[in-house]
Amino acid sequence: MRRVSQTSETYVACPPTTDNRPPREILPLLTTASKATIQIRRYGASDLAACLPHLEAYARRVQPVGLSRHPGWLRVLERGLGHSVYCLEAVAGEETRGYLSLAFVHSLLFGRFLASLPYLNTGGVSADDATVRGMLIDGAGALADQLRVRYLELRNEQVVDHPLLTERMTHKVHMRLALPTRAEELWERLPAKVRNQVRKGQKSGFVVAWGGAELLTDFYAVFSQNMRDLGTPVYGRGLFQAILEQFPERAEFCVVRAGDHPAAVALLLHGWGTTEVPSASSLRLYNPSCANMLLYWRLLERAVERGQADFDFGRSSIDSNTYRFKKQWGAQPAEANWQYYVRQGSITAVRPDNPRYGRLIRLWRRLPVAVTRLLGPLIVRGIP
Repeated sequence: MRRVSQTSETYVACPPTTDNRPPREILPLLTTASKATIQIRRYGASDLAACLPHLEAYARRVQPVGLSRHPGWLRVLERGLGHSVYCLEAVAGEETRGYLSLAFVHSLLFGRFLASLPYLNTGGVSADDATVRGMLIDGAGALADQLRVRYLELRNEQVVDHPLLTERMTHKVHMRLALPTRAEELWERLPAKVRNQVRKGQKSGFVVAWGGAELLTDFYAVFSQNMRDLGTPVYGRGLFQAILEQFPERAEFCVVRAGDHPAAVALLLHGWGTTEVPSASSLRLYNPSCANMLLYWRLLERAVERGQADFDFGRSSIDSNTYRFKKQWGAQPAEANWQYYVRQGSITAVRPDNPRYGRLIRLWRRLPVAVTRLLGPLIVRGIP
């Protein structure tokens, strides 16, 4: 029995495992808050089929925005990256009061982590109020202790006040653009230089295709080569296949082709009000022809066509090249406060901008793309 941060609540924890396997049982965490009794239920991967429908309904009711907050990502990460996944749900009677999606990331190379959620730019707790939010974080802290992770990472946007969350990472911001109702109005807003670059792309003979699994090969060819050029281990194809399977009506690829060859690609996620682009790449060979500018214009057009209110370009470090690229489209920075319950080590130890990885990044850039496609997924699945 461990006392939580809010003095009126306690919860029951199951015994720790003796090997690397995470606990699989459902664990009720009984708490009380105000005059209501709140139960924190913990689900593992085998329980997701039963709990996802009502969690999705709750997510859409309290924050009908980006698809990245959808609890279905637990299935994506389990199938696409092989992570052990958990969902903590706060329940009063039969009513959902909040939930927190978590993935257990572990490897011999990097260690053990608990994150909400890998691959995505935003995550953390969805809850009715601060009291329920605190209970869910208490439960996540207990799970982090039980799994003996280095740290718990919550990819919050606004700062959450909780005694476990003692460290923050704030050097990146979300870049987001408010969309008009017509693509013509969006075009008129763009700077003359951006419009000229889009026109150059339109005149370069590129063909733009939209689709799902039939475009995965083209998408992955460009994406994996670009990740190699950046010195970053690439995700496996299975992750993107799992995304398409989980969100068949809301996830799609855009491919800009030069003849038979893909030149620029993106994965687009359409939520309830916000369209996100978590992965996009273009080949440097086609930069003079502005293939990447044509790509992003078509992504923005697509979001407007679907009646979305906002376009999320993803996170960028302030004043970096990607920050300036997104800002030229009119995107504005919004806070990203990734918060941590640190049990051991440093929150920067496995970050790619850590100086200790500089030599490895330079070496990775010289490897054949085929080799990075084999090794990359094995490495990146161990990084939160």
